Amino acid sequence: MAQNSVTRPDPDLLLAHVLNEERQKKRGRLKIFLGYVAGVGKTYEMLNAAHLRKKEGLNVRIGYIETHGRAETEALLIGLSIIPRKIVEYRGVRLEEMDLDAIIAARPGLVLVDELAHTNAPGSRHLKRYQDVEELLDAGIDVYTTLNVQHLESLNDVIAQITNIVVRETIPDGVIDEATEIELVDLAPPELLQRLREGKVYVPEMAARAIEQFFNEGNLNALREIALRRAAERVDDQMLSYMQTRSIPGPWHAGERILVCVGPSPLSERLVRTARRQADRINANWDAIYVETPSHHRLSKNAKEQVWRNLQLAEKLGATTATIFGISVADTAIEYAKKHNITRIIIGKTLRARWQEFVFGSVVDTLIHNSGTIDVYVISSQDKGTEKPVEMEPLLPATPPKGYAGCIGLIIFTTIVGWLLKPYISQTNLLMFYLLVVVLTAYLWGLRPAIVSAILGVLAFDFFFVSPYLSFRISDTEYIITFIGLIVVAGVISLLVARAREHAFAAQVREKETSTLFALSQDLTIAPDTSTVINTVTKHIGEIFNWECLFLIYENGSLVQHPGSPGLVLDADEIAVATWAFSRDTITGYDTDTLHSSRLRYIPLHTNRGTIGILGVKPDEADGVISPEQSRLLTAFANQVALAIERVKVSRV
Repeated sequence: MAQNSVTRPDPDLLLAHVLNEERQKKRGRLKIFLGYVAGVGKTYEMLNAAHLRKKEGLNVRIGYIETHGRAETEALLIGLSIIPRKIVEYRGVRLEEMDLDAIIAARPGLVLVDELAHTNAPGSRHLKRYQDVEELLDAGIDVYTTLNVQHLESLNDVIAQITNIVVRETIPDGVIDEATEIELVDLAPPELLQRLREGKVYVPEMAARAIEQFFNEGNLNALREIALRRAAERVDDQMLSYMQTRSIPGPWHAGERILVCVGPSPLSERLVRTARRQADRINANWDAIYVETPSHHRLSKNAKEQVWRNLQLAEKLGATTATIFGISVADTAIEYAKKHNITRIIIGKTLRARWQEFVFGSVVDTLIHNSGTIDVYVISSQDKGTEKPVEMEPLLPATPPKGYAGCIGLIIFTTIVGWLLKPYISQTNLLMFYLLVVVLTAYLWGLRPAIVSAILGVLAFDFFFVSPYLSFRISDTEYIITFIGLIVVAGVISLLVARAREHAFAAQVREKETSTLFALSQDLTIAPDTSTVINTVTKHIGEIFNWECLFLIYENGSLVQHPGSPGLVLDADEIAVATWAFSRDTITGYDTDTLHSSRLRYIPLHTNRGTIGILGVKPDEADGVISPEQSRLLTAFANQVALAIERVKVSRV
């Protein structure tokens, strides 16, 4: 029995493998011809492989090929059927793009799609070509495609460091992870440089500039090593999967999980890519979180958008993302790590001065000190001297004139009362009156009026109550300490009050979200029909977001518009986007990677019986981002709406 328990495959791993195989049966197969730079022969090898498949009797079509004028590559086009490209006009320029719909209509057994990382022309259905390929795979069509390793998103900062060139066209690493097969197309750098000089990669003038600026031997060797390592990692993953599903004995280690903490700093992009690369090396899952502290509301609009972009980047690279509310970044991150069995935490090094870290504390130091058995990796910025600090509104807002007038009035009042009580109480007790004024001023009007009241209080106390009276001469040096003490008390109390207001504001925001969802669920519970459900949700979306919305409900075999906000009606293009979101059961439109030029974001309405419609929301900004909190609330709204509509339909039966 003991021997059987050792050799038996892990049921969970075996089930996951079976489910993945079932999924692959319904999808097309993706083969990527991977190279380390242009000119190594990826397109040439892809066309050769296509001819072999055609000889096997497979229906092979060319969806998009870029020969760059290379004669030997163009010769391989002979004998392969080409699906004509479509023309997209943008600002008076006619651009050629792959005709995705024509390929799906033709339904070939295999289609060739060059340059996987290409960015589509504005107005295309998808932002990137790899998304077109995903749609082809979902349609059951096999795809051959080409890719250079520098276009992988997780390697973007590494490539920039090596070549001093930032690659703008990138794809998520998940695309290459999902590929059925990867073929490494390799060519030694000396041979590639010779091809460049002979004009086989670029025309001679361009070749000379390329060799000088990018195609130098050092860059090529580095890029080649990265491509070889990435291909080796993929082979290792396949070998590991084979061993696991067949229970082949090996040095199995406990699984690791990585957590990366992101924020509004541009350094977070580097942290995310580093986490992805580390996860690939150790074959680990990874999470990316943003700890929303009470000071989050003081971030500028650009800083908040940077946070959302960092989280979106992590999600594209395969991370599980989350936004978590917490008072302390370090404590919240450690709590999350312990709850989710995190073994490594990646965080960026602070750019603050040492005295600021000493006074206000350091997230990195606290994280390292409290991490226990969790490893902490601290990543520093490569551009520490030039990186701009995060834009934030001041903790202590500007004080209106009435604040200063109020503190002066309190000092005068306290002085009059103290003068009347002078024969009956000691100087120490009189000083407590002025300290009380400082505390009250800090609470009512903030730091600056509190400091003014501390200075005026000491001067008034010295002039009226310290011998020699009615004079500013100080006979005892201990009153200097009193003066300093009052200012310190004013500063500390006003800062504490400001932070208490921050916490109160953050609590109000969370309470507003919770109460909104609670109120919505209550209103939907008693809604008697679909129209009431739609009006209820429209009212709540208007109250919390100040956005317009509408609904498209699937009725009698088609989507029927149900206007929510007055005057919001979809044109033919928007209806097409909504229909796409419904048919693909995915969030589409505004601030997404699919049909992003739409004016609205479309969110499917899910129930246990499937998708019953679409919620469309129109943000009040023509250009901006929908934050994770807003997305979370919209998804919650959509789920509650779907349940309410389903309840109404069931009650009519």
